[in-house]
Amino acid sequence: MENPAKTVVNKMFEAFSAGDVDKFVATVSDDTLWIYHGTQIIPAGTFGKKEGVRTFFTNIMERTEIINFEPTQYIVEGNMVVVLGQEHQRVKRSGRELKQKWVQIYTVENGLITRMEEFATSEEVN
Repeated sequence: MENPAKTVVNKMFEAFSAGDVDKFVATVSDDTLWIYHGTQIIPAGTFGKKEGVRTFFTNIMERTEIINFEPTQYIVEGNMVVVLGQEHQRVKRSGRELKQKWVQIYTVENGLITRMEEFATSEEVN
């Protein structure tokens, strides 16, 4: 049986991959906090509550085309899920392509994500 916290994170990833903002936001608590530490190319940001997470999602979808999004490893302990992954995206405005590796740390309580913290690195690709 899969860990319930991992199940919630996977449900959120499925909504992200489908571009479904409502299902994405439905996986987070009312008082969730998302901290994105930024990369060499993408600026850092902090997003609070459901509306902040909606903004986080919308910013990504409006500005980039996701070519590939791949969680590659999960480390699960209780209600904490650490996910290592990578993605490839195209910036809609400029056409530049970026590749990024990341570590995302989720805390899940009562079936909802209460916190996400992401550390990432990015590079431009031709």
